[in-house]
Amino acid sequence: MARRGDTIELAVLGLLHEGPMHGYELRKRLNLMLGWGRVLSYGSLYPALKKMLRAALITEAATTTTTTSRRPRIVYEVTEAGHEEFHRLMSEVGPTAWEDDNFDIRFAFFSSTDMEIRLRVLEGRRSRLQERLARVQAELERTQAEVDRYAGELQRHGVESVEREVRWLSDLIRAERGDDTPAAPPTSQQSS
Repeated sequence: MARRGDTIELAVLGLLHEGPMHGYELRKRLNLMLGWGRVLSYGSLYPALKKMLRAALITEAATTTTTTSRRPRIVYEVTEAGHEEFHRLMSEVGPTAWEDDNFDIRFAFFSSTDMEIRLRVLEGRRSRLQERLARVQAELERTQAEVDRYAGELQRHGVESVEREVRWLSDLIRAERGDDTPAAPPTSQQSS
């Protein structure tokens, strides 16, 4: 499982790969990238930035002042070592590449990734979700009589969400391979 700091590092390197940014802009863009359910605090971002500065992956390029604040804003920029680390991280295709948090960040920067690597990550993610789906469906069948209506609805919602993501991943994989035929919707029997 990828540590949250590693995920933040990959995201920061990816964003700075696009151009220099100050901490406030990085946090705002990271929160958009991570989604509404995972807000990144300054208490997580700035220690990651300090660690990356010590590792010479980024530099403090300049400071700017704003009209609303007298405090200068430090602008961060990726170094050559940071570019190399970003490309190394984006070329990894092991299990951490398709974990929930890490997959989302990697997917946001897929345009910087070779097609073969993208395919392996997408296929790994789909396989992981299909395994999860089979477990959840088996558990749902076992516990159906034991749970109340709302708990059952929540379980069904989870199954439907995973089924949608599996279809989405299958469509992406087909598109990467040049076959634009959309995936047939999986039924509960197909997924198990």
